[in-house]
Amino acid sequence: MSDSDTRTSRSANTRSAQEILEGVFGFDAFRGDQAEIVEHVSAGGDAVVLMPTGGGKSLCYQVPALVRDGTGVVISPLIALMEDQVAALRANGVQAAFLNSTLSWEDVQQVEAALLAGELDLLYLAPERLVQERTLAMLERTRISLFAIDEAHCVSQWGHDFRTDYLGLAVLADRFPGIPRIALTATATQATHAELTERLRLGEARHFVASFDRPNIQYRIEPKSRARNQLLRFLRTEHAGDAGIVYCLSRRSVEQTAEFLRGEGFAALPYHAGLSEVERAENQRRFLREEGIVMVATIAFGMGTDKPDVRFVAHLDLPKSVEGYYQETGRAGRDGLPSTAWMAYGLGDVVQLGRMIDQSEGSGAHRRRQREHLEAMLALCETVDCRRVQILRYFGQDAEACGNCDTCLQPPRTWDATVPVQKLMSAVIRLDRQRGERYGAGQIIDVLRGRVSDRSTASRHEELSVWGIGADLTPAVWRSIVRQLLARGLLQAVGDYGVLVVPEAAGPVLRGEETVLLREDVQRTRTAQAGTSSARRGSTAATELTGADAQLFESLRTWRTAQASEQGVPPYVVFSDATLTGIVRARPTDRASLSEVSGVGAAKLERYGAAVLALVAEAAGN
Repeated sequence: MSDSDTRTSRSANTRSAQEILEGVFGFDAFRGDQAEIVEHVSAGGDAVVLMPTGGGKSLCYQVPALVRDGTGVVISPLIALMEDQVAALRANGVQAAFLNSTLSWEDVQQVEAALLAGELDLLYLAPERLVQERTLAMLERTRISLFAIDEAHCVSQWGHDFRTDYLGLAVLADRFPGIPRIALTATATQATHAELTERLRLGEARHFVASFDRPNIQYRIEPKSRARNQLLRFLRTEHAGDAGIVYCLSRRSVEQTAEFLRGEGFAALPYHAGLSEVERAENQRRFLREEGIVMVATIAFGMGTDKPDVRFVAHLDLPKSVEGYYQETGRAGRDGLPSTAWMAYGLGDVVQLGRMIDQSEGSGAHRRRQREHLEAMLALCETVDCRRVQILRYFGQDAEACGNCDTCLQPPRTWDATVPVQKLMSAVIRLDRQRGERYGAGQIIDVLRGRVSDRSTASRHEELSVWGIGADLTPAVWRSIVRQLLARGLLQAVGDYGVLVVPEAAGPVLRGEETVLLREDVQRTRTAQAGTSSARRGSTAATELTGADAQLFESLRTWRTAQASEQGVPPYVVFSDATLTGIVRARPTDRASLSEVSGVGAAKLERYGAAVLALVAEAAGN
């Protein structure tokens, strides 16, 4: 720090972490590892934090930044979200700002002047701006309280969301050796965890790995059968009017699905890299600031999304990895209220992703790693055990069956599929060895069922000994068999056309030395209905409120929407759904009792207290 003695800086903050938590953010107590992390970083220690989305990662650096003297610098990968992150902090009375390409030169100079004058508590920067020499030199002239590297998994070249700019963040270790650094991510395998630690030069840091369990999210996966109609049933029966995200693999599918949902009366918007920057920014702004928007997107959307009341995340295509799937589904229910992670996937997804892996750039080792990711994702889809247990096991954590995923609520039945599997494998082998022909699943199934077509006639498939030996099973059952065998590695889809081959690992099955038990597919079109309504309870924050309580909630939400619109911020920046629900249940009659509601800090109490108390009093008088 070259001129720390000659410039003005914020005076040392004498408030404790607990006082800041209560007075600024309106929370009574830290959750999980938060208190230990805050204490460690506030004392000047480096930290690597793995904590699920919705687990409260932001408080782990925001509170220490307010405890320590100076400005906390937050590196965030998405400049489009910085504005709302900063708005939320300002609403709590925190002096926060951001520097990114959306600002005019005059605005940049104003923020930099405030930084150098020591007037900022927190400053948000994109990684590409931070590593510029001009920025680094400016930070060296500033009293920095800490560096927080958000979405730290982006530094991993083996991860699902690698960003080149993150590699340059190791410079912080050299240029600012005495300033604590905290790297945070909502998802990381053990390999990604180790890589980000090495690349960010945090080998001496203390590591905090919280439980990755998100008990408020119900995980459900079902076989594809006219996927958009399945999605429509899911939305209409469980999440009508709710905000949510629908992920699709291709831009074309995004556009078609958004158009389909709009035609069915939903406020659906597309988001993908093919849209202009202006269109993406506008659609994201509407998603964050309006109620009930359904964003249909590729994986280009969502990282760092602060919107707490996303009630569902749906996938119409198979994600490339469990890590990516977990992070995407984690965008639901950040407020802790019941939410749903729903997916429909089919054989075509497996073939398409396999083809993308085969055609991808990079080394053979990189493609093998992608194949391993895909196999783990298939194993999650086809498991007969608890999905939550499977997800947590992927991240190296143990858990008991959750009782709130589809396989727990409606345990799948299994059946002895050894003979049909042998028939399928025999058909694949005979076509390959006797005719020198390889086919995808569709033609193999046609041969097994004895379905005559131009292709079968031209190739004289009717003469094969395997012709029609599987006519007793429907095409849907055969597709399920193929899908599950691919998931187990007992069948492989190779090449541009996803032709099937039988690997050596299938030998014991073919010889009758091993029995194959497969899951029986059933369509779960209505919330895995067997015995619970927890997912349906997640349809809105106020579903459990009735009568006068429900009316008060709606009054508060209408008031919140008006406040947010007037200020040009998302509604959750005013108050989250969880806080509104807390107000309804507490029915505060004065400022003291209102201040005890979670999420009502000193700044919000001062700004909104009178209006909220008036609404509560009005409801009580009705």
